[in-house]
Amino acid sequence: MLEAFEILTTSGVVLWSKSYAPVGAHIVNSLINDVFIEEKVRTPAPATSGASPIYKKEKYTLKWKRVKEFNLIFVAVYQSLLHLGWIDKLLDNISTVFIDLYKDQLLGTRARIIEYPFDKYFDQQVRELEDNTGITPSEAFKAESESKKDPLVSSDNGGPPPPPVPGLIKAQRQAALGVVTSDEGTPPQSPDTSRSSTPVASQVLTAKVGPGGRVSRRARKAANSANVSSGDENVRKGKTPKGGKKMRRWDADGLADEDDGEILDYSAPNDGTEVAAPEVEAVAQDTWGRKTGKGQFVLRDLGDEVHSILDNADKEKAKSGASTGMVGSGFSAIGGLLRNIVGGKVLTEADLEKPLKAMEDHLLKKNVAREAAVRLCEGVQRELVGKKTANFQSIDAALHLAMESSLRKILTPTSSLDLLREIDAVTSPTNKQQAPRPYVISIVGVNGVGKSTNLGKICYFLLQNNYRVLIAACDTFRSGAVEQLRVHARNLKELSSRENVGEIELYEKGYGKDAANVAKDAVEYGAANKFDVVLIDTAGRRHNDQRLMSSLEKFAKFANPNKIFMVGEALVGTDSVMQARNFNSAFGTGRNLDGFIISKCDTVGDMVGTLVSMVHATGIPIVFLGIGQHYGDLRGLSVPWAVSLLMK
Repeated sequence: MLEAFEILTTSGVVLWSKSYAPVGAHIVNSLINDVFIEEKVRTPAPATSGASPIYKKEKYTLKWKRVKEFNLIFVAVYQSLLHLGWIDKLLDNISTVFIDLYKDQLLGTRARIIEYPFDKYFDQQVRELEDNTGITPSEAFKAESESKKDPLVSSDNGGPPPPPVPGLIKAQRQAALGVVTSDEGTPPQSPDTSRSSTPVASQVLTAKVGPGGRVSRRARKAANSANVSSGDENVRKGKTPKGGKKMRRWDADGLADEDDGEILDYSAPNDGTEVAAPEVEAVAQDTWGRKTGKGQFVLRDLGDEVHSILDNADKEKAKSGASTGMVGSGFSAIGGLLRNIVGGKVLTEADLEKPLKAMEDHLLKKNVAREAAVRLCEGVQRELVGKKTANFQSIDAALHLAMESSLRKILTPTSSLDLLREIDAVTSPTNKQQAPRPYVISIVGVNGVGKSTNLGKICYFLLQNNYRVLIAACDTFRSGAVEQLRVHARNLKELSSRENVGEIELYEKGYGKDAANVAKDAVEYGAANKFDVVLIDTAGRRHNDQRLMSSLEKFAKFANPNKIFMVGEALVGTDSVMQARNFNSAFGTGRNLDGFIISKCDTVGDMVGTLVSMVHATGIPIVFLGIGQHYGDLRGLSVPWAVSLLMK
């Protein structure tokens, strides 16, 4: 993990800093003193072009980048035990973004005393680069060694005192260097320890209530099984012991017997008292969306702002004749196959044969289905064949632009995705005699992709726009599905009342009922009680099981949803094509899917080819991206973001 990052002037004034762990001020002071002031240490030349110089002090490794034009030094500090290959890329990106944002201030006379609100841009880059890099063996060794610390010497058990507070680093460094500045009135920046001290469990959507976690359940299961004799024939044959839980029976159609009113929620104590639910931590609006001038809350596009800055920087390099190829990336290797082409030559199909084959293999490694990869390569071929290469134009740049053009044609939707405008149009009909009907959204998908979780995220987004939302529990098959939605409804109700936005209610009829009838009743209930939106959760089903998929046609007729969204996993790979096609054709003649929600985008790094494959197979756009387990972890699709990840 990154320990600290600082942006300082060549005179030693800290303009901005971020600390994830206490790092002594003398660490960076030694770099400045030994390398820049006294020149005691001659740092070795980087082994590869584009790599940053290295300086080691005690247990830390420091990498830095110097921008002479603005007299700035960007320093990253991490433990020498770790091998973080993305630090060079972080230094390049952060220097580009920081200078682009604060160029005017840096050139002014008051650069030293200006506050630089740079945290959100830095966090976005660190999170993105960390997600694209797996945990190295050194990091695993570090985690293991942390768990084996002697509790007798741990600071949590009265051991040695912690190191100095990192918030004092700025003042200490200026005192050590003897620099006199006029920034006494600038409030010191407090250290950011959110990654190590924030209680994540209170934000997790599927947080458990009551005592006991996974380990305690496992221990209880082992204890219970130890009390059962290995010769107990009743347990062996699956018979219910006397006084035990009643077994549910399923018919040939996969439906259970009607509910008999028995309470199946075992999370509450036997005495009937309720367990106090943990308080739900609020989600800051500016971290996942913004308010428009009309008062609507719209989602942020993932990485859109930072990537636009980096893209503009790349274009400036291209204009000056510098190569825009990414060092060590797969796409630069593809461009290398074309570098022997003389400038000013008209490109032919023969020139592009080997590079396009390499490009197809590159896309397949990113989880892009073969037919989608072939289509993309054909689009690139059409863009480049017959074009004359400029004398100073980088071949990498030409490939980049051609691929971006082909990807945009696939990912850019052909219809409007303004969900808020459509909801307003349905809930406020121009014909006053027409009975208002709520806007109905149904969520479908295979088992385990995160339908209920993403339904909770969409609900929270709608609540931010002050809609009255009804959640319909139409997964009457999976045990625990209704209880899961109860937890979501309770958490969202608490958040909405705290923030004074929207209203939410859960409509449920238990297990074993016909899902289509429950959905129809929920829509009628929503219309009668003047709800704006009805969100329908459905049971997960295998896309290649015709018996399970056939019930979706009846569901679509009874519920008549305005939108049907399918949740697909970013990590599912090329099987996403068959999933998308089967679900798209399961709702009967004239009715198809209306959009995709791609979940678990935070788990695959740059292997996001699933979203390209699903859109290519059906022509249906992507509406939302799920990037985590919190209610605010929902984003809109940013085409430049997808292009940059696929071309790494």
